[in-house]
Amino acid sequence: MCSDIAIKVRNLGKCYHVYEEPSHRLLQFFQRRTQLYKEFWALKDVSFDVKAGETVGILGRNGGGKSTLLQLVCGTLNPTEGTIDTFGSIAALLELGSGMNPTFTGLENIAILSGVLGITKEHLQEILPKIIEFADIGDFIHQPVKTYSSGMAVRLAFAVSVAREPNILVVDEALSVGDEAFRRKCFARIERLRENGTTLLFVSHADSLVTQICDRALLLDAGELLKDGLPSDVVRAYHRVLFSMPSQRQEVRHSIKSGDFPPSAPQSLQQDKEEIKKQEALELEAYFDDFVSKSVTPYPMRGAQIIDPHLRNKIGKRVNHLVAFENYEYTYRVKFTKDVTGVQFGMLIKDITGAQIGGSVTPAFGDERLTVKAGDEFDVVFNFNCLLNPETYFLNAGVQGIADDDTENPYLHRILDAVMFKVHSDGKDNGTGFVNLCKTSTVKRP
Repeated sequence: MCSDIAIKVRNLGKCYHVYEEPSHRLLQFFQRRTQLYKEFWALKDVSFDVKAGETVGILGRNGGGKSTLLQLVCGTLNPTEGTIDTFGSIAALLELGSGMNPTFTGLENIAILSGVLGITKEHLQEILPKIIEFADIGDFIHQPVKTYSSGMAVRLAFAVSVAREPNILVVDEALSVGDEAFRRKCFARIERLRENGTTLLFVSHADSLVTQICDRALLLDAGELLKDGLPSDVVRAYHRVLFSMPSQRQEVRHSIKSGDFPPSAPQSLQQDKEEIKKQEALELEAYFDDFVSKSVTPYPMRGAQIIDPHLRNKIGKRVNHLVAFENYEYTYRVKFTKDVTGVQFGMLIKDITGAQIGGSVTPAFGDERLTVKAGDEFDVVFNFNCLLNPETYFLNAGVQGIADDDTENPYLHRILDAVMFKVHSDGKDNGTGFVNLCKTSTVKRP
């Protein structure tokens, strides 16, 4: 055992037998000459190390093998081939609430889960008050779990899982449930564990979280480990796979696995983290990939057509990865097919939930609107300083006016979620919410 290694994975593989008919499983048991199943490799030839105290995030598309990998690390699944060595105690948050008996009370389930985690009865008596306090479900602790809401069951399971300070904490998207206040409480607890030297291995689809707290990241796709490296590099590679066309996906996967995919920043040991973030930001500003909206929804054309909506940086290069506080242009062309009066062009930014963040129209409200003829074309440009905090966003494009005396529907053409883009940090994170209104601030004694 190497004292600075917490998890050691070598040539790991997990194969499942997939039968076309349930009866084939029984037939296969009695006769072995004919193979009645197809092999499905959820993982194949995966190798990596995780150092003690390191935080490693795992990214990948659904079905990529992420959850299977964590279950193998925790020992709830046995590998088909390869080896896994873990050094120290493990606490796992794979499916919060799993392992609990719905007919038992909260207190009884605490005892059950504690036993699974290897907590002795003596130790449980010491930490039981902390578990009950963290779960914060009141008198329900004495009621059967089947009477709990899903949020209450989550609270109880998490409280038990992190009651002691494990050497290794494994999390599989378990913190995507529960209310905001509880999730914040969970992350605060995880942060304290990390500060105390706990190794963290977790799966998340929130790539901003991976870049924010991870030392390294892994990219799994179709059971293969495509990339192991800096979080920013792995996130970029993940986006390339996630948003690539199906016909190009194998080529993209090959380029990432072979190392042809360029890093986002020089990996110099002399550079501090802030300088690395700045260089990553400079690279990402000019970066354009297959980060394409899959929820594009066009309105019917009623006298106009919106063409080629896209974002450009200050030197006119197309981008869909933006850096906070830099200047950009959102532009599209409009071709009119009818004579139209009262023309107005617009844009709107939304977050991934559809919440409207902000927008603009031109000519502005109160200004005289345009009158156009069939065949006229206009290039519409909205200039903006990106005050958005790091996250994924969507842009609408729209043109309004009156054609054929139809005043019921003002839109001559509109495209919802026309452009998807991602905002990255400029290296100095001080914003909260969606918009960072205060890039600089001062604190001084009166």
